[in-house]
Amino acid sequence: MNEKTLVDLDKVKKSYFNLLAVLMSSKQIESKYIRCLVKWGIQLGVNVSDLKELEKANALIPSDKAGKLEALYHLVYMIYLDKVVEDVELEVASSYGVQLGFKKELVGDLFKSIATVVYDNNSIQDVRKEVEDFLKLQNI
Repeated sequence: MNEKTLVDLDKVKKSYFNLLAVLMSSKQIESKYIRCLVKWGIQLGVNVSDLKELEKANALIPSDKAGKLEALYHLVYMIYLDKVVEDVELEVASSYGVQLGFKKELVGDLFKSIATVVYDNNSIQDVRKEVEDFLKLQNI
């Protein structure tokens, strides 16, 4: 089974739009973050109609355990869309992880460990398990 079929791309896009809205509401956003967000949008196939829907919808930071798990998992999914882990992608993901309510150091550790997934030959399901374990350690 193709790993892309294991992920609902509409849900990933929703997480992408939540991330985008949160980062764009910041007082200042670094241009390298914008480039990363644009790259993810292209890789996800975001189009004009998606952007029109974004205007109508309210982006929310998930507050429940399942929502936070899904948001982190989708972040990891976006990072691996091109099978290359870039430092800026980890920075964006870590910044959003803090916005989700996680401690900066722990989020950094999570994404550093996930960054090795490509080298460890783990599947996307292994990544989901790692994110779930992270949430258990956070008592969320």
